[in-house]
Amino acid sequence: MPYLLILPAGLWLVLFFAVPAAELFATSLYDPAGSLVDGYAMTWAFGNYLDALAEYWPQLLRSLAYAAVATAASLLLGFPLAYAIALRAGRFRNVLLVAVVAPFFTSFLIRTLAWKAILSDNGALVALLRDLHVLAPDGRLLATPFAVVAGLTYNVLPFMVLPLYASLERLDRRLLEAAADLYAGPAATFRAVTLPLAAPGIVAGTLLTFIPAAGDYINAQLLGTPGTAMAGNVIDSAFLIRLDYPQAAALSFVLMAMILVLVLVYLRRVGATAVEAL
Repeated sequence: MPYLLILPAGLWLVLFFAVPAAELFATSLYDPAGSLVDGYAMTWAFGNYLDALAEYWPQLLRSLAYAAVATAASLLLGFPLAYAIALRAGRFRNVLLVAVVAPFFTSFLIRTLAWKAILSDNGALVALLRDLHVLAPDGRLLATPFAVVAGLTYNVLPFMVLPLYASLERLDRRLLEAAADLYAGPAATFRAVTLPLAAPGIVAGTLLTFIPAAGDYINAQLLGTPGTAMAGNVIDSAFLIRLDYPQAAALSFVLMAMILVLVLVYLRRVGATAVEAL
């Protein structure tokens, strides 16, 4: 019975993940001298991977750096929000949860374009920051790394809040009362009780935010400049503009491999702590 239950999901993954991934891997080994007109020959050109790394390593590192900063910002913003919804919201809990997921009712593209309007040079936010002398008179937010990271953070924030809420909502409040009875202050209670018990949600939230953020390209394209381009922008250009399929496929696999290694290291170091907390 368990195997029958996982059969539909297994078939879905095979058809829509494993098979396309195998096709993409084969594409990455085509002769880079080929073209759509002349065709591509399978030459097992593993040098495509070295070429992708040598030429686009800044975009790869930038993707990981932007994703890491967006994940950290999502955690800093999402934890207090999830804590408030789970433990302090009362009868407004469902309303706040709907507010968290409400952005998903709108297209990802429209949400990013809205940020472009918010951060525009003629927008109210930039005018306010200039009046407060936070920005120089000719300073700007749009077309900067800050704009790209802000857009990423906004778009992945719900993926951080929901796992955190699920962990905190199951928190036994008697443990908090016991910590107070043992003369632990709010900071000590948070550090010794709340944070360890919320560790599974933190692990799940960071994975759900970092992985899509590292592969994103819409935010860098609409909110950034060529100097803030991420690996996804290069892959998009190689596939749809330059039509360099072998390089695009090789770069895709390099990005996936880097993300996979980082996730495995993260789970090995942090995931074990989360399991122990349970």
